[in-house]
Amino acid sequence: MQEAHHFIGNRWVAPAQEQTIPVLDPSDGQPFAVLARGSAADIDAAVQAARAACEAAWGNSSAAERSRVLFRLAALLAEQQDALAHIEARDTGKPLKQARADAAAVVRYFEFYAGAADKLHGQTIPYQTGYTVLTLREPHGVTGHIIPWNYPLQIFGRSVGAALAAGNACVVKPAEDACLSLLKLAELAQQAGLPDGALNIVTGYGHEAGAALARHPGIDHISFTGSPQTGKLVTQMAAENHVPVTLELGGKSPQIVFADADMDAVLPVVVNAIVQNAGQTCSAGSRLLVERSAYEPLLDRLGQAFEALQVGPAMLDLDCGPLISAKQQQRVWDFLSDAQHDGIAMLAHGQVVPEAPEAGFYQAPTLLRDVPPSHRLAREEVFGPVLAAMPFEQESDALQLANGTPFGLVAGIWTRDGARQLRLARRLRSGQVFINNYGAGGGVELPFGGVKHSGHGREKGFEALYGFTTLKTIAIRHD
Repeated sequence: MQEAHHFIGNRWVAPAQEQTIPVLDPSDGQPFAVLARGSAADIDAAVQAARAACEAAWGNSSAAERSRVLFRLAALLAEQQDALAHIEARDTGKPLKQARADAAAVVRYFEFYAGAADKLHGQTIPYQTGYTVLTLREPHGVTGHIIPWNYPLQIFGRSVGAALAAGNACVVKPAEDACLSLLKLAELAQQAGLPDGALNIVTGYGHEAGAALARHPGIDHISFTGSPQTGKLVTQMAAENHVPVTLELGGKSPQIVFADADMDAVLPVVVNAIVQNAGQTCSAGSRLLVERSAYEPLLDRLGQAFEALQVGPAMLDLDCGPLISAKQQQRVWDFLSDAQHDGIAMLAHGQVVPEAPEAGFYQAPTLLRDVPPSHRLAREEVFGPVLAAMPFEQESDALQLANGTPFGLVAGIWTRDGARQLRLARRLRSGQVFINNYGAGGGVELPFGGVKHSGHGREKGFEALYGFTTLKTIAIRHD
């Protein structure tokens, strides 16, 4: 059975307390690896290694030097793309095609940030006669990254890739449910020439290693992706040391479909937006709002599409894999039990294939209709392949429904009416709005983040680089 250690200071390090965590394959529920169970002592060692890197080779490197290292890492990731995809698929349960897309995305993230590292510029500011005023963008120093289990490779790329490009040294705490692809990535980072301490990975539980990272006085910035509840705790811990936090939290993202939309284009995108990664996606299109006159025809077609969906082990590469854990499976079951108890109609569901092991954490994609806007299924994040459909009468109703949850991460608008597209896009309380598409193929370049309970700060694109730097103003008097 594979046994993994922490990666600290470019070395593989056993856990200080000599404790481990079993890794279960979501496809069959069986253990297949063992992780180091990190403690506060392990986090402290990683922070010290990162601080040493800030004060030595990595901290003294030029932007061009950082760029070359990250380009080498991107090339190694490209070479190992298939191996990374297989690790990710087994570790998370996602179909192999999704894991391959994630492996391709992490390559693209490091290519993007390698190319951006030496293009992060300050400004000169017109000021009083006799002064020259300029701004510098400088790294925070040591950044902490708490990575969730649903997209380890992708979220590592968009968070750690940007932080390294900006000149920070990183301490990463992945979710205990999915760490293995990131430990493989650490190997490749070492091969690429990332100096000692620039990248450190400590595995373990959130309430132990994650909490120790969030409250460590040697951390200068925290990036967290996960649930709103945990995000609040991370913020409170970081506030003890006045440390800024970037939060990418949950979503209850609406897809708003008007009767004039191209339904042939709508159908596959709506299905994929809730089935991708078994619905375990913060930006999943989990609410479907349809104009009344188009509601029944679209639901008929969606019902047929859902009935055709197949669920099974990651390596069968079907439409949908298992959920990450028994705990997550129970969470989804609880939502569906509430729906049944409250008389919400299940219109259609997919099928778990006979080859799926009984001990796997499977849930068929499920389409619910006429979900009341006040019901928890319309307001809370299920984090599973459950789509809540509801009709609306007119544009103002659609806007009220779309904005009527505590979340504001992503929204989709489907209409041919250009004026309506822009009216709604401006009025939606959402960090991203997609018009006649959803997700834009991942969009490494597109700033991503939410409002309200979906978090604050932005990842991806150049905005992430700004977030991983602090702005210094220098005023020079020369007369």
